[in-house]
Amino acid sequence: MAAHKAACRVVVGVAGRRAFSRTQGAASPLSAEQLAEKLRAQKREKEKPVKEVPKDPVRRRVQELRELTRQLLRIHPNVLAKALKKGVLFQNNEIVVINKPYGLPVHGGPKVKTCISDILPTLAKMLYGMKAEPLHLCHRLDKETTGVMVLARDQDIAHKVQELFRTRQVEKKYWAVCVGHPKPSEGLVDIPIVEKEVESHQSHFKMTLAPNYYMSHEDGKTFKVRQHRDSHLAVTRYRVLSSCPSCSFLELHPITGVKHQLRVHMAYGLGCPILGDHKYSHWNKLAPQKLPQSALKRLGLEQVKARYLPLHLHARMLILPEINGSGEKKIHLVCKPPLFFSRSLKRLKLEFPESEDK
Repeated sequence: MAAHKAACRVVVGVAGRRAFSRTQGAASPLSAEQLAEKLRAQKREKEKPVKEVPKDPVRRRVQELRELTRQLLRIHPNVLAKALKKGVLFQNNEIVVINKPYGLPVHGGPKVKTCISDILPTLAKMLYGMKAEPLHLCHRLDKETTGVMVLARDQDIAHKVQELFRTRQVEKKYWAVCVGHPKPSEGLVDIPIVEKEVESHQSHFKMTLAPNYYMSHEDGKTFKVRQHRDSHLAVTRYRVLSSCPSCSFLELHPITGVKHQLRVHMAYGLGCPILGDHKYSHWNKLAPQKLPQSALKRLGLEQVKARYLPLHLHARMLILPEINGSGEKKIHLVCKPPLFFSRSLKRLKLEFPESEDK
């Protein structure tokens, strides 16, 4: 009986070993190169620094916003289309109006993985069914600008809306938090804009002012100069809604639609760059925005962390004439500012206008 049990154990053991050897043989062995790459990947993962979570709530929020922006650029088009669908502000048989999020470019480019134009076919299918034709862009917003954005149901409607923008029949209102105080507190900036190359150790291009008039430093007299052949007419109305010792909350009405118009007029025309506008806070260098100590204190930031501040420019409202109507009726499109914008206003103690719905 004992011999029988021993024999059973031997048979089971041998069978087990054979089965195990067959399983191992089924998997293709790693080559030396693959094994080396696997070991290097494991080493990189171990050496990867663990991100410290800031104790300060403002710094923690800045870190979260940076990570969300990175995730937004890596997000699957279907997921992004679903998020935009949830944030639709208005839709009818002609147009769809979305709330454009921060950090999402409108058009593609060399370093752009995800953009609004790429997900328009998917968004159209989610809104109107699988047979719906893709939505069409009617205008653009900067990657860092948030707020109201109009899309058209077909190409013909897109052309009509674009013509309304071109002929300045669309009333646009933006909100911006700016560093400093514009003087006067309400007015009109009418200075042409041109794109120029910045000559520095980091060669790059920026939009800048191309004024028609200059003032003599010697006698203070104003004289007219020849208009730059590549300049564009640019006109912006503005008024201060609220102010604190270091910043202002402004309402901006761009009469024209030149690239980066509001940012250039605020920074170079009025000397009050928009909060978080690191591109136009300096002319001859690419560097983070330099903030007053009082603003840093209220925002709970150190200057070294100011580079992570997002652009505080929000497309608050568009007023469109009816596309195929007589033009007498208007479509009012309003969008609430993003959470980071509202929080900055609160920390800086800048107040919303009483007549506005936050």
